[in-house]
Amino acid sequence: MGRPVTLRDVAIRAGVSSRTVSNVVNGYAPVAEGTRARVQQAVDELGYRPNVLARNLAAGRSGQIAVVVPYLDTPYFAELLQDIIRAARVRGYNVLIDQTEGDPEHEKKFLTQGSLHLLFDGVIFSPLGLAQSDLSVRDASLPLIVLGERVSDGGFDHVGIDDSAASREATEHLLSLGRRRVAAIGDQPYRTGEAAQLRTRGFRLAHEHAGLPVHEDLIISTPRFNRADGATAMAHLLDREEPPDAVFCYSDLVALGAMHTLASRGLRVPEDVAVVGYDDIEDGRYSNPTVTTISPDKKMIAETAVERLLQRIGSTTQVPGLEIRAPHRLIARQSTVGRQAAQASGS
Repeated sequence: MGRPVTLRDVAIRAGVSSRTVSNVVNGYAPVAEGTRARVQQAVDELGYRPNVLARNLAAGRSGQIAVVVPYLDTPYFAELLQDIIRAARVRGYNVLIDQTEGDPEHEKKFLTQGSLHLLFDGVIFSPLGLAQSDLSVRDASLPLIVLGERVSDGGFDHVGIDDSAASREATEHLLSLGRRRVAAIGDQPYRTGEAAQLRTRGFRLAHEHAGLPVHEDLIISTPRFNRADGATAMAHLLDREEPPDAVFCYSDLVALGAMHTLASRGLRVPEDVAVVGYDDIEDGRYSNPTVTTISPDKKMIAETAVERLLQRIGSTTQVPGLEIRAPHRLIARQSTVGRQAAQASGS
């Protein structure tokens, strides 16, 4: 066995300084994207792993970060967690994962109980049971990155996509196809439903921009963004005297549930009802028909969250909170444009 790969070896391979390599693998300082990519490629090619134990012992840290999500059985979070684990591992950190099931008391423990810091050095947190105002009641010493649709109060970073803009784009896609009775499944008009409310806002803005009325009776609330809720909501919509000719679903799981109901009622997608989802999970790429969706850049969300968290962990001063928007795009697939058009576009 040869000698261990050193940080200097990576620096020589990438054509940068050893300090730059350290900044990339430890997330201590921002690095230009092109430089970061070269360093990451060198790390992967050489199989470099930082001496985490020595570094953490010297700094009095655990070498672990926590990732707190509502549900592990939701494909979006499962896919995002994979990217977070990869991003943390290459920087020498282990990841502890916790599922809150949206329990507000459980979520508050991660924000307020300082004793937990013995187990991890910082938290990447996707709250469900807490409202925006609840996030201000936390241990100020806890390095924190918040995912989802929240706004930083200056003490933490927020990483996410623009839910309102993405939802407007999804709805505009349906309207551009000539659909005029467009439904929305997934609204959550209560204190902790900010993300759903922003998607409803985007839905409304798309109609307003097109000069078309919003059919209020076609906006359906759901407790969760899952298949069962999507199937049930779609059944209620089809039982209306004037059912929709299109539906914007607030997650791909909701869309899959809605399409199940449509198929059971003998309706065709997209010929009778066009369907758009949200999240671009793998299941939607292999369903029949495939699901048109809003695709957030999950890899960027994960890598940015890890990098910013490690910067906070490594800082001896309070780091100002940042609002970081990851890109998104609409991927038109069979559930709105049909098989031929989807195949022609390669989506």
